[in-house]
Amino acid sequence: QVQVAESGGGSVQSGGSLRISCAVSGRTYNTYAMAWFRQAPGKEREGIAGITPRDITAYADSVKGRFIISEDKSKNTLYLQMNSLKLEDTATYYCAHAFKTASDEYDPLQGNEYNHWGQGTQVTVSS
Repeated sequence: QVQVAESGGGSVQSGGSLRISCAVSGRTYNTYAMAWFRQAPGKEREGIAGITPRDITAYADSVKGRFIISEDKSKNTLYLQMNSLKLEDTATYYCAHAFKTASDEYDPLQGNEYNHWGQGTQVTVSS
């Protein structure tokens, strides 16, 4: 089994930066894919950044050029560096994990590709 836990959320002013983290524990020795999703009140969950077992990254248009997904495999930790934050980035951010092989073909930003989810961390952007 795998557990994922987000941390680092908080409040930041528009135009500012914030980095959130996701610690992975359990069966971390298998190849896997991870991603960040977010959900704002009254809106559907949105896949915003993903990283494949081959370390290929994918971003939603809404965050491309502003957010960076990265991973420290030695620490089993996933990061999301968020820059130039906007009011519309306010949401609960979720980390997701799934066992994948390097040859698997899938949409890294599709929620049903992942079966391990964290509890979420709140990010609030204010003017």
